[in-house]
Amino acid sequence: MFLKILACAALLSIPVTNKELPDLAIGDAAPATELKLKDITGDETDLRSITGANGLLVIFSCNTCPFVVGSEGSEGWQGRYPALAKDCADKGIGFVLVNSNDAKRDAGDSFADMQQQYKEQGYAGHYLLDQGHAMADAFGARTTPHVYLFTKDLKLAYKGAIDDNVESPSAVKAHWLNDAMAAVAAGKTPEPATTRNIGCGIKRGEARK
Repeated sequence: MFLKILACAALLSIPVTNKELPDLAIGDAAPATELKLKDITGDETDLRSITGANGLLVIFSCNTCPFVVGSEGSEGWQGRYPALAKDCADKGIGFVLVNSNDAKRDAGDSFADMQQQYKEQGYAGHYLLDQGHAMADAFGARTTPHVYLFTKDLKLAYKGAIDDNVESPSAVKAHWLNDAMAAVAAGKTPEPATTRNIGCGIKRGEARK
């Protein structure tokens, strides 16, 4: 079942070689840090305001992708979000989820859907509505999920996937993001600094199908 999901997501995803999107390199400054987006609380905020004393974690996510919400035989990654948010809080790292799925606002990714998902799944931290996928475009985010971890100076330290097993947290062997967060909090360089992001393509709509 997971292999079928992977094949389907590959067909639907935005190609990683899409030249219209930037590709942030390790050490690059965080983009769009002052772009105001609506949080699930209804208030607007920006990445600079969310950044903690030791950095910032941005995860492009959604309510509809099986790599996020799970499927038959796979738990998906969203079940790990609450623990990541807590770990960020403990380490002085700001935590934010961003929903850029414009083409699915009427099919599970509306603002009301985001509020419901946040509550039902026990999310913590911020969950922002990226209307017009402006933030995703600035980051060059391709998939849900797609992870970007920045240092306290808002320089990219890690990007890619949360870990090596979407199906079950108990089967994870490589905790890439957790290890990167520990490194950043300690002022060290994550190793590896880049992994392959896997997920459904962000649904930007007609302009970027």
